[in-house]
Amino acid sequence: MQLPLISIIVLALFLLSSMIRVLKEYERGVIFRLGRIINAKGPGLILLIPIIDKMVKVSLRTVVHDVPSQDIITKDNVSVKVNAVVYFRVMDPTKAIVEVEDFFYATSQLAQTTLRSILGEAELDDLLSSREKINLDLQAILDKHTDPWGIKVSQVEIKHVDLPTEMQRAMAKQAEAERERRAKIINAEGEFQASAKLLEAAEILTKQPMTLQLRYLQTLREVATENNSTIIFPLPIDLVKPFLKLAEMAKLEEKTE
Repeated sequence: MQLPLISIIVLALFLLSSMIRVLKEYERGVIFRLGRIINAKGPGLILLIPIIDKMVKVSLRTVVHDVPSQDIITKDNVSVKVNAVVYFRVMDPTKAIVEVEDFFYATSQLAQTTLRSILGEAELDDLLSSREKINLDLQAILDKHTDPWGIKVSQVEIKHVDLPTEMQRAMAKQAEAERERRAKIINAEGEFQASAKLLEAAEILTKQPMTLQLRYLQTLREVATENNSTIIFPLPIDLVKPFLKLAEMAKLEEKTE
């Protein structure tokens, strides 16, 4: 009597375990009844018909997928290795299960091929300087192709671009040459501005001779503040002219006498 009772209890527990499913907030269950899809249920308690119903759980959380490094030849024939990160999530659990065999693997393979295709049409300078635009192009293409699977690609980011050693050296030389060019341009602009100011000062001094004498006295004052033992004091010719005229007049008077 006890053996049939135990068998009944075990069978009942098995049926209950196959009937009851509890799904978390971020999970959905796609239910198949005799091979035909019913709908997606969840979250919470889900009741299934034993043996007849089969449920496939699908997570709705965002998946962060690291795309492996891809060997890519750019439009200007430079060989680089590029890897990226793809952020996607399931928006329609039914499509994600029915329309594609393995949506995660399919999205991963599509991301790799799209990465090689898009970056192969870009030049190296664009790849290094216009990453935001390339990221948007990759995201748009992936989202378009995964939409029939019920997948939403929210973001694609190029993570690392590995350049050959020879290319790194060439770019370093190019950057150094660019810095030298900018330094020379800045120096030339400074010389031009300084010469323009000197020209303005010269024009002012020619119009007002007294300003030259004031500048001369100011320079002497600055020199006098320094600890110099000997100061050579050149006199401006304008200061000496009155005394020269007096000397000439005195000589003329002596001659007339």
